[in-house]
Amino acid sequence: MNQLPLRILSIDVLRAITMFLMIFVNDVASVSHIPEWIEHAPADADRMGFSDLIFPAFLFIVGLSLPFAIQSRKDKGANLLSISGYIALRALALIVMGFFHVNLENYDGHSALLPYAIYTILLTIAFFLVWLDYPYTLSKVKKNGFVGLGIVLLVVLALLYKGGSAEKPEGLKPHWWGILGIIGWAYLVSAFVYLFSKGNIFILMLAFVAFAAINVTTHMGVFHHHLWIIGDASSITLMMGGALITLMYKTLIGNKKYLDFWILIIFYGCLSFAFGMFIRPYAGGISKIYATPAWIFVCMGITILVFALLIYLVDVKQKKDWFKLIKPAGTSTLTCYLIPYLLYSFFYLVHFHFPHFLRSGIGGMMKSLLITCLVIGIVYFLEKKKLRLKV
Repeated sequence: MNQLPLRILSIDVLRAITMFLMIFVNDVASVSHIPEWIEHAPADADRMGFSDLIFPAFLFIVGLSLPFAIQSRKDKGANLLSISGYIALRALALIVMGFFHVNLENYDGHSALLPYAIYTILLTIAFFLVWLDYPYTLSKVKKNGFVGLGIVLLVVLALLYKGGSAEKPEGLKPHWWGILGIIGWAYLVSAFVYLFSKGNIFILMLAFVAFAAINVTTHMGVFHHHLWIIGDASSITLMMGGALITLMYKTLIGNKKYLDFWILIIFYGCLSFAFGMFIRPYAGGISKIYATPAWIFVCMGITILVFALLIYLVDVKQKKDWFKLIKPAGTSTLTCYLIPYLLYSFFYLVHFHFPHFLRSGIGGMMKSLLITCLVIGIVYFLEKKKLRLKV
């Protein structure tokens, strides 16, 4: 049995693949006449498309990374209060960005002072100013000045925001939290559960079962109220599942129980998928929009099995160079997520439109692939210039 390292390089590769696919499916959503299996399934369809798999995979990956992030803080001598502050600020950053992004969907470009594209560009610049990974060589005065400028810009943009319509104007408000906001809330809960459990795998297994039970009973109609922050616990369940897989890896590989690891990771992947299919008829079918248990556990099972394959390819067979072209999507993931907002806004300002054959069918999917590669290329260039967000 091939030995495995304690450092799981395959997490970065899985994150890169997932971010690559997220950019692709977000863009391909605007393409007409594409295969139905690629698209998001309608809420009441009791099925899922390929696009419905990407977001839960990302939540799971955040969970995979969580034990490493907290342990890294502990290794640097951070105390409980310091780590708690780190968790809260990281969650707040994601929630704030998600909050603004959700309100962009309701932006009224006709009555607002700024056109939608300009507002989006300024908003993204503000995010970069506040959450850029500033070099250590930059003085604290300059760094605080840039961060302060970003915060001021966010406040100004919040005041200038106009949503709804001229007849029914609206200010900023939480319609839903968006992808980043959902990640932020789930991270807030999951990270604190992990921190206060001190990484005890048995306590975390109980927490995972409790969150999964909240989701299942909610969708079976047994539990009728969403809990504050936790909601139906769908995102938290996915994130906690990722944290448990990492702990299992570290425990078994640390004790050189390689065969046990391979048996268990494949078993848990298959078990998760099977449970999702089993619970499907009893808890609302399979639906991403409703975040049903079937969707959670089927997606978790698939992600676990893909992760196992990547562990074999990347950590055992050392094939990480196979994925080097998309590496920036794994190392500057948040930057990758934000760049399309700038790119699409720029296209709008210069009145650029793709020809019809690149907006439909195979041509449209090729265009989405091109956009995805362009975004990763831009992020690669920004990395070279030491410009990346760190949350």
